[in-house]
Amino acid sequence: MSTLTFIGDHLVLTFITLIVLGLLIGSFLNVVILRLPIMMFREWKRDTLEMDTTLPKHPALDNLDQPFNLLKPDSHCPKCGAKVRAWQNIPVISWLLLKGKCKSCGEPISVRYPIVELATAVLSAALIIQFPWGWPLAAMLVFTWLLLAMSVIDIDYQILPDTLTLGLLWIGLLVNSQGLFTDLSDAVYGAAAGYLALWSVYWIFKLLTGKEGMGFGDFKLLAALGAWLGVSALPVIILLSSVVGAVVGIAGILILGRDKNVPIPFGPYLAAAGWIAAMWGDDLTRWYLGSL
Repeated sequence: MSTLTFIGDHLVLTFITLIVLGLLIGSFLNVVILRLPIMMFREWKRDTLEMDTTLPKHPALDNLDQPFNLLKPDSHCPKCGAKVRAWQNIPVISWLLLKGKCKSCGEPISVRYPIVELATAVLSAALIIQFPWGWPLAAMLVFTWLLLAMSVIDIDYQILPDTLTLGLLWIGLLVNSQGLFTDLSDAVYGAAAGYLALWSVYWIFKLLTGKEGMGFGDFKLLAALGAWLGVSALPVIILLSSVVGAVVGIAGILILGRDKNVPIPFGPYLAAAGWIAAMWGDDLTRWYLGSL
């Protein structure tokens, strides 16, 4: 019996494995979330200097000759430059041991790092509720990790990188070429319908108001969700994301005094709705139809 088979046959071991794997991947997602947008901005700055004033402040944008990617430079404190040692990079535990501060200079370390790691672990382990050990679970782990990374990047910069959205779309088509979640035909139609649905809303809103209601990244994200889950999942995803987005937006205006003209990233709501639809979409559809 192989190690993977043994783990899959024991629920507790499966759960622990997913938690540990989620924590490790969450640590890597923090790197992706932090560096991928800056890598994009560096490319944009190389293409046109006119964008220089609209880019965020970051040392990597001041010197484009220095390498900056997911591997280099090594992890370090942004204030004092001290390198992060291996024991200081253990998911969640290191942040607790360091009391949320750089060991060298005492600069606070954002609590978001352990939050992303814990969220990745919890969401990864939760998949075992619906997906048994095997290829569907492996595919859904990738699905979950990409959605989480995109959501945080969209919150930070209001962009959804093509590297992630289109990557998610193509992976969805590939996994469904083997019929893991739906057949390939439904996946292709789901991708097309997902893109066209928000593309249509975008242009109708723009023609009526003269404003852009959402970004093209949102179209690609919904197309990717359609590629994974098929056409039938799209109404649930659109409804859930729209309702939650509207509630959060209105609450932000009324309770927090947020400027109604400040755009709200829609990607996190699409991502959350897509993940919920992957887990319980059929149950939600049956419940809704049964309540009519």
